[in-house]
Amino acid sequence: MKTLHFYLTRQVLATLVMTVAVFTLVLLLGNILKEILVLLISRQATLGLVIQAIGLLIPWVLAFALPMGMLTAALLVFGRFSADQELTAVRSSGISLVALVSPILLLSLLLCGVSALVNMEIAPRCRVAYQNLLRRASAKIMAAAVPEGRFITIPRSKQSPGYILYVGKTDGNELSDVQIYTLDDEEKVESITLAPRGKIYTLDPQTTNQQTFLHLEDLRQEKRDGDKWIPFMANASEYPLSIKQTTLSDGKPGVSDMTFHQLRVQLRELEQHFSEPDSHRLSSEELANILQIIRQQKEDMTMSIRVQMHRQVAFSFACFGFTLIGIPLGIRAHRRETNVGIAMALILVTIYYSFVLLGLSLQTHPEWAPHLIIWLPNFIFQAIGAVMLWRANRGI
Repeated sequence: MKTLHFYLTRQVLATLVMTVAVFTLVLLLGNILKEILVLLISRQATLGLVIQAIGLLIPWVLAFALPMGMLTAALLVFGRFSADQELTAVRSSGISLVALVSPILLLSLLLCGVSALVNMEIAPRCRVAYQNLLRRASAKIMAAAVPEGRFITIPRSKQSPGYILYVGKTDGNELSDVQIYTLDDEEKVESITLAPRGKIYTLDPQTTNQQTFLHLEDLRQEKRDGDKWIPFMANASEYPLSIKQTTLSDGKPGVSDMTFHQLRVQLRELEQHFSEPDSHRLSSEELANILQIIRQQKEDMTMSIRVQMHRQVAFSFACFGFTLIGIPLGIRAHRRETNVGIAMALILVTIYYSFVLLGLSLQTHPEWAPHLIIWLPNFIFQAIGAVMLWRANRGI
């Protein structure tokens, strides 16, 4: 019996390593080509940057590749096991199917623990670090739009007046010897701003085409008054520039990139943040309308966080559900061909993640309980897999 367990476990582990590596490679290529393509075209993606990006992306794609790999491994191994009549030989010796696959089910539970660690802690942190890495690389592209030692004219826009900009030296998003000449309607210099140091960044990093800003330190300003120049100091040290770039944020991660602990803290803060208005200063109708808006906003925001929390936990149990349904399906398929097992795995993965995508799309509709929809594929796969395994064990 131990020999059989060791044989099956070795076969599953070897196939698991291969399938996880294939799925990880496919998912990595998709993300790298989509998110680093701009840097590759601009020749800002060095070999070191690509290696760092791959290293940070591996835990994030592993959260998806590990359940897919376990499902494919179960289908391939038990499909071959059945096609080679090995299962018939084992049954003829009086060993039940449940006793035979018990170490594989224990292995899937162990992988559920690994998936929980990856989904709830490692993958979100690596994803944020990956985004920060691309942001720093994108800053070099922004700085490239402001060349060293040259006067460049930035035309007037609806958001800002025209400028003549000069930067003595650029180092990433760090600027030195910054000179800004503001132009009036007649294209004459209206004010002069000088700063020894500055940084270039985007104000709204969540959009794809943002407006670029300068933050200047120790600035000195002079404004033209007729033929004289009068020193003055503006209230702000930030200047909008009409340079469109694509960059990423290094600030607080989005809800989809938070760890499980960060999501719990955010949920607690939201529940404490919303407070009811002073009823003594409002009419009953105004108070009812405001209360309804506040409660709706609170419900929408908290539901979005709850959906992400349930998604992370539900993903962690995918390995067990996939294994439970993959073993009897592989036995029923009774095929040695690898392409058949991979095709079946892709169909099951599509069904599983369609429920997850449905739950994420309904997170603004709490009346549909989207956080529970995410759990449905786990319950369905585990229930169907348990029934199929029981029937296969009885030879039905």
